[in-house]
Order: sequence, then C-alpha cells, then structure tokens
Amino acid sequence: MRGVDFAIPSLMNPRCPNPQCPSSPSEPQNPIVENLRFRSIIRKGSFYRVRDRRYITKYYCKRCKRHFSNSTLSPDYRQRKRDLNSVVFELCSSGVSQRRIAKLLELNRKTVVRKFRLLAARARAERSRRLNDHALKPLREVQFDDLETFEHTKCKPLSVTLLVDKTTREIVDFIVSRMPANGPLAKISRIKYGKRKDERPTGWNQLFAKLKSVIHPQALVESDQNPHYPKFILKHLPEAEHIRHPGARGAITGQGELKKLGFDPLFALNHTCAMLRANLNRLFRRTWCTTKTVRGLEDHLSIYADYHNRQIIRCY
Repeated sequence: MRGVDFAIPSLMNPRCPNPQCPSSPSEPQNPIVENLRFRSIIRKGSFYRVRDRRYITKYYCKRCKRHFSNSTLSPDYRQRKRDLNSVVFELCSSGVSQRRIAKLLELNRKTVVRKFRLLAARARAERSRRLNDHALKPLREVQFDDLETFEHTKCKPLSVTLLVDKTTREIVDFIVSRMPANGPLAKISRIKYGKRKDERPTGWNQLFAKLKSVIHPQALVESDQNPHYPKFILKHLPEAEHIRHPGARGAITGQGELKKLGFDPLFALNHTCAMLRANLNRLFRRTWCTTKTVRGLEDHLSIYADYHNRQIIRCY
C-alpha cells in the first residue's frame, strides 16, 4: 500500500531473538557485547516466501545454536497473509465495513477481525510513542469536544471525547464514555435497558490527567460552551487559557459536523469530526454498520487516528 510501511524492520545488524543469548537486545549495550554479537551471528542461507515473492535471509547464532531470519523479528511473524495487513489498514480507514473487506479480499471474516485487532494494538502503541514525543515539546494550542454515537441502538449512546492539535489537526488522543439517552428516547431507554450511568465526567478526568504532560501549562484550550468543561480544565490545566465558543447550526456538508459560519473558530476540531463521520462506517449518519461493543469502537478509532495522522495530514 502506498505510504504505509508494515514491512520487516531493517536487520543490517541482527540480534538473536533468544532472550538468554548474549547477542539479544536484553543485554547491556557496550563495545564488548557488540563485538561478541557481530562475531556470533552469521548469515546462513535464505528461503523463498511464496506469499509475497520475497527471499528472506536466514541467520545462525553460534552462541546459543539458534537459527532465525528477518521474518522472526517482524511483528507479522507467522502470519500467512501479512501482505494484506496494510490493505486492511487502509480499507478500515476508508468507510469500508469488516464484512465487505472480507468479501473484497476473499478472506474469512474471522481473519479480518484478527487483523483489525492487531492493527488497533499497533496504532495504540504508536499513539503512546507520539504522546511521549509531545511530552518533550508540549502542545500550545488544542481543541476538544465530544462526538456522539451509540452502541447497538440509539437508546445506548456513547460519547467520544476528542482532542486535536489546532495547528496540525493531529488527533492527539480520545476516550470513549457511555452516557444516558436524552430527548424522546430517554424514557424508552430506561424501560428497555435500565438507568444508564453517565461516564463522561470520569472520561474527561482520565483524558486530561493522561494528557497533562502533553499540553503546555499555559496552552490555549478551545471548546464549545458545554457548562461542564471549565471545571475540568481548571482542575488539570489551571494556568491554561480556556476559550469557549458558542455553538452553531450544522452545514449540509461535512455530515453536520461542519458549521454554517463564515469563520469557524473550531474548524480544526469540526473538520476532524467530519472526517471521522466520513471514513468510519460505524459513524455514518445513516448506516446499518453499528458499533456492537465499546472495545470495537475504540479499536476502530485507534486505527483511523493512526491513518489520519500518517496519511491525511502527514504529521509523522
């Protein structure tokens, strides 16, 4: 796939995968160990991998008598259809359902689910790495708000609290929280599913506690006029400048997330929400691909956030 590389990492200086071996990465980095490593690991042939038509180099460690290859140290080790990981990654972020991915790629649906979860785990790890990078250079302008969706039925709504870098439109982080139904569905929801706890305050606390080291203490934080937001900003970022912008009527374009304004002060956030609505099939305004579990929604959001940051805005 163009632009996204899930290939095997460079093994110009391979290390033995055996954790007890002196050549393994667990040993301390010093010249003596490095010298032993170069002496102990030798190339020993190659094999042809039919699936992706590549020759894979094999190695032999003289210290622990173990054979391994470039493929052994790959995160895709022992996957039969590793070449489809990048394709699934792109389709999941392009409005295609998992069932349709299985049909298009002629895969079993369980295979797609496994790849979906694997890609989500990688995306979460990449997001953690990015947060560590931001901790070295904290963000100075951020925007956040809640995007509403549901699990299984509209009587069981969910809230996705999304925080975006205003300058680059990078999706910094998010959290999914359950919330009670409101409006005409509130009574129906209580009758069918009982009283539903509002987990949004807990989610806001967790999100800002996690991102406290990522956001500059005197950063500019922008949001809409939700009356609950100021106390959480004051609690976790007491020195930050919090600007609240009034809400506006949604435009026809942008799945209703873009606003009918000549200048939208929350454009970076609203545009990102519109992109989520347009590229995650479970977030379409009119769709039968609904979220069945909170974990599934979190996984899908993780995959899209990684794709959005890598491919759409190319911030890394």
